[in-house]
Amino acid sequence: MDATLDGEFGKNGAMASSPRLLPDPRRIPTARGQAPRAAVAPAAEVSVKGSAKWALGGIIGGSAAAGLLAAGSSALALYFARRVITPARVKEEDQEVLAVIRGGHGLQVILAATPEATVEGVYGLFFDGGRGHARIGRIVSYSPAERTVQREVEAVYSGDLSTARRGYWSGAAYPDPASMGLPAEDVDIDVDGGTAPAWLVRAPQESGIWAIMVHGRGANRQECLRAVRTALELGMSSLLISYRNDGMAPSAQDGRYGLGSTEWRDVEAAIGFALGQGAREVVLFGWSMGGAICLQTADLSRYHPLIRAMVLDAPVINWVNVLAHHAELNRIPSAVGRYGQLMMSHKLGRRLTGLAAPVDLKAMDWVSRAVELRTSTLIVHSVDDEYVPYGPSAALAEKNPEMVTFETFERARHTKEWNVDPERWERLVTAWLGQQLAPRPNPGQPNPGPPAPSEGPASPR
Repeated sequence: MDATLDGEFGKNGAMASSPRLLPDPRRIPTARGQAPRAAVAPAAEVSVKGSAKWALGGIIGGSAAAGLLAAGSSALALYFARRVITPARVKEEDQEVLAVIRGGHGLQVILAATPEATVEGVYGLFFDGGRGHARIGRIVSYSPAERTVQREVEAVYSGDLSTARRGYWSGAAYPDPASMGLPAEDVDIDVDGGTAPAWLVRAPQESGIWAIMVHGRGANRQECLRAVRTALELGMSSLLISYRNDGMAPSAQDGRYGLGSTEWRDVEAAIGFALGQGAREVVLFGWSMGGAICLQTADLSRYHPLIRAMVLDAPVINWVNVLAHHAELNRIPSAVGRYGQLMMSHKLGRRLTGLAAPVDLKAMDWVSRAVELRTSTLIVHSVDDEYVPYGPSAALAEKNPEMVTFETFERARHTKEWNVDPERWERLVTAWLGQQLAPRPNPGQPNPGPPAPSEGPASPR
């Protein structure tokens, strides 16, 4: 079968390459073929007129073809649904490495000119099955005619880049806090099924507010390193977590993504860990599906009063929109795409999809639920995001301007706003969070007056 499933559901980054996964819907049998002719009746039987004979043959042939079409559509819808909710264990190395050059200006690499490799910024290049990792910097030269791009190699953290022939592009430019010069602790958080590893980067002078950082689908906690320095500047310790089915935390019993509907419990566990370590409040950072997880946490967690704010980078605001977008990208008929969504969200689809419980896609439509969002939220989203369209982010901000601030980027594609312009990303987040984290009165006392006289009871408010 030969078709693609682009975007987050086969992508190597947060939602990240484009493996060939889905059957090509153009090859599904259709009812356009010539209908078989009806058998000629024996002479002893009542004869059938020619027009009636052809009509009968058309009904029989059309029914058979329609059955094949329905079966093919159902299979395609099921395959699409399963790809969305099933974690990929192998990442496709879709970035070709043409040459590595050593010169007076250091190491440089020549790459095939892909849409991602031709955008300025700093990125990660993983190779050798993910065992090798290099940080790739500025563009030295770009030849559209030869379809090549030459870039600086800022660091090689692991592996031998000179022997690499293929790799995958990532927004995770750094492998761990130590590579950024940041001391960190390896901690374990108790979650369903065991413990989930996390990095804890403590602020020298803690403010009592911790940053809980949640990576996207198909990524890991390395993705969150981009925000740690900003959090530290604001006096926040950072907890970079793992969650079910990400390859580090324990897998869910069904081994399926809940698209935020189940993963939020692991974020809640992380908040509980932070509170046990002295935190009084938290700020949630989320990338891509991590944004959907943060929104569910703010909505459902018992700790929701302690979530001071959220910073969401290219978040999934509406899964129905994202899934329809990916169906269109892969030339899947809209009806088939909707059928795939139904398989995920209906209890009768569990046996087919392998989900332990249906995924309530409507409950994660925050455009429709905009007025229910009561946590101050900054959304950063590139207008050219090819995997998670930015439209729902803009719509949420328009419908709930009191709670949501929306900032757009360009040319950043999916979850790479920091990579394209780290100075602007950090400036925006620092300024916005600085306002949110400013000292405020105690809950229930929005406008405190002067202290009540000590000799009498406080006046009612």
